[in-house]
Amino acid sequence: MNWRTFEERIMKALMIASLCVVIGSLISILLTIVLKGLPAIRWETVSQTPQGGYYIGKEGGILNAILGSLLLGVGATAVAFVVSLPVAFYLNLYLKKNSRFSYTIRFLFDVLYGVPAIVYGTFGFTLMILWGLKASLLAGIMTVAFMIIPVMARGMDEVLKMVPFELKEASWAMGTTPWETATRVIFKQALPGIVTVILLGFGRAIGDAAAVLLTAGFTDSLPNSLLRPVATLPLAVFFQLATPFPEVQERGYAAAFILTVLILVISLISRILSRQFTRNVVR
Repeated sequence: MNWRTFEERIMKALMIASLCVVIGSLISILLTIVLKGLPAIRWETVSQTPQGGYYIGKEGGILNAILGSLLLGVGATAVAFVVSLPVAFYLNLYLKKNSRFSYTIRFLFDVLYGVPAIVYGTFGFTLMILWGLKASLLAGIMTVAFMIIPVMARGMDEVLKMVPFELKEASWAMGTTPWETATRVIFKQALPGIVTVILLGFGRAIGDAAAVLLTAGFTDSLPNSLLRPVATLPLAVFFQLATPFPEVQERGYAAAFILTVLILVISLISRILSRQFTRNVVR
């Protein structure tokens, strides 16, 4: 056996081992959540808010956290989308492909992408103090939007890069403006990828705890105002698993199970919509 063959086998073995570690870790996490969370799922868990004594094992559910997470995720994703899409179009249609300015913008987004969520939470808390706001759904939406804007902007940027340049040239040759090209040609071609980026951003928005810990607060009531605190599933998991009562800890695993199911549903919807919109894409 020569050295090249031996090297190939070693690298292949390392790849397989890495794949097994990743898949094994995923299966372990899912099994833990399912085995501990599924038995605690009852109708009152998803249909009721916490009642008196809920955090010592009495009756109630986490409907407040489910609705709060959905509202916060939808609101933050909508704000991030409104900001991210024009930025991605500007980088790909109005700036030169390899200009220093576009490189700097992408680099800054990459840096912001790696900033820990708790830093965004601290930033949002600072803005709350400056603006005189209290912990609320609005503060949580704005903080989480700041956090996912770099994710969505860079994701959409990469999606728009994949659109064939010939389509842009053909559109411009017909006398269209860059904005008309963006909305009538490029957007349709990039729509499957844009939908995927939006849903990935939404998944991160509803699954984050650190960014909303200081800004959205927590309440046992259903969300009824942008200016009032709101409960979220990640914080429900955190608070319930931190208690010494086994019944409440089981409810924490139930909240984790529901959050996992929501993320799974979002991923499936992303796949389905991507296939649905792919019919308009030029190969």
